[in-house]
Amino acid sequence: MVAGIYFGRLARKCISCVTRSRSPFNKPPMFSRAAFLVLTLFIFAALDLRAAPETVIPPRIIISVRDQKLMVIEDGKRGAIYPVSTSKFGIGDRWGSMATPLGWLQVAEKIGDHAPPGAVFHKRRFTGEILAPNAPGRDPIVTRIIWLRGLEPANANAFNRCIYIHGTAEEKTIGKPSSYGCVRMCSKDVTAVYSQLQLGALVRIIPDSLPKLPKLKVKHAPDKVIFTAAAPEKVAAPADPAAAARKGITAQKRA
Repeated sequence: MVAGIYFGRLARKCISCVTRSRSPFNKPPMFSRAAFLVLTLFIFAALDLRAAPETVIPPRIIISVRDQKLMVIEDGKRGAIYPVSTSKFGIGDRWGSMATPLGWLQVAEKIGDHAPPGAVFHKRRFTGEILAPNAPGRDPIVTRIIWLRGLEPANANAFNRCIYIHGTAEEKTIGKPSSYGCVRMCSKDVTAVYSQLQLGALVRIIPDSLPKLPKLKVKHAPDKVIFTAAAPEKVAAPADPAAAARKGITAQKRA
């Protein structure tokens, strides 16, 4: 009877059950083992979070059909904003609609890394031709291509429809809907956006205005201080002892 009470008390102590030697009489119950494991995992997770470096969210972009503008978002803050041109046929993703799809997409491919501004692309290949902005009678894809892939059922056809963010020779039309489904930009602007986006970067196209976000503070590099060596002072040449002696004798004669 006394032995039963003794071993019963041992079984109710969770921590002691885990740390004591496991004999057939003081084997810890299952719930105490689970509690100990959960506590251990929680402690290690907390230590990992404290030791982990600060997470930097890669840039993503949001495009407003209403504003005809593209915003770069970095760490949840508003970066640069550029004018764009979406489809003159409205919004949608139906085959043959030539409309701009809405929703979440991602950068699937990037084409034109080192192409000069105005470089003409045909079927995503550089033709060797370079056009000046607003070249009369010409409307090819130029400078850079950011090929988008849809992530939602509402834009599932975007990749196969060849929906791009790309440069256009018709820069005078930027700021109003004038494309055939893609998002058009000026050559200098699409080059800047292209350099900031990685493969897989998120792109969101919305029908409404751009969201109000706090402005990103650009970290400027400290001014460089250039130290220049001062010009060396002129040091008089040592006097010639013989010449000094001759000058002294001449002075004595004159005196």
